[in-house]
Amino acid sequence: MLGFLVGEALRDVRRAGRVGVSAILLITLSLAALGAFWLLSLNLGLAVAQWRERLRVVAYLKQEPADVRALVAKVTAMEGVDRVRYVSKSEAMATLKRALGEKAAVIDDLPRNPLPASLEIAPDAGAATPEGTRALSARLSALPEVEEVQGGAEWVESLAQWRRLFQSVGLGVGAVLALAAILTVTTATTLVLHVRRDEMEIMRLVGATALAVRTPVLLQGLIQGLAGALLALAGLEVTYAVLAPRLEPLLAVTLGLARAVFLSPPEILALLAAGAVLGGLGGLLAKPGV
Repeated sequence: MLGFLVGEALRDVRRAGRVGVSAILLITLSLAALGAFWLLSLNLGLAVAQWRERLRVVAYLKQEPADVRALVAKVTAMEGVDRVRYVSKSEAMATLKRALGEKAAVIDDLPRNPLPASLEIAPDAGAATPEGTRALSARLSALPEVEEVQGGAEWVESLAQWRRLFQSVGLGVGAVLALAAILTVTTATTLVLHVRRDEMEIMRLVGATALAVRTPVLLQGLIQGLAGALLALAGLEVTYAVLAPRLEPLLAVTLGLARAVFLSPPEILALLAAGAVLGGLGGLLAKPGV
């Protein structure tokens, strides 16, 4: 029985002709657009998470403290602080020399080390926001040992806003194309129902249930939806394979990502399910006997 129903559904897909092809292409476009914005959102989300982890507020000290442990303990106990690392003047100078490389010799001519000692503070999750880092900076600036405070989460928050924008735009574009795809599947299925109206009437007369009559129609929509989803995934995979190696050096410089990520298996299954739902809705909305 199942084989018969699937065979009828495949025959109905062929009967739909160009309208059926148009329905598949629209589903492909809607899911490809959704998948593309999803990929952008995933990679931006990874960048935001990494930058939040790397976020530091630096408190430059007026002089090297006599009791480093006591100062570190005092700052660690402050609200919004996760971890604190003390950087001495000599360590700051060594870091600068490593950064300068071959040009580090010019520093040796300086009469003294001009770099200040500092505290590198990693904010906790609640303070890793522009408002949180500003409040933390104000608390650090009030310490008598602190000369200046630098650092903030504005860049991370801006990146998070771009991620939310891509999510919103992707959902909007995908929704519009998905609606068009559902309507096109409905049209294609309705045309097939019109062609099959005599056949369906005979099935009813010989005792076929409404479910048996409607199941090939639903399967037709599901097949169209899955075909569109598979085409969309194939297009996304090819685009990712071509563009990712070329974009990764730029991503490393701008976002700090070593490599771009693709959709995970559960996300791929979700995209396939979305295609099946779009096609199935189109099949359900078709009116028999038109």
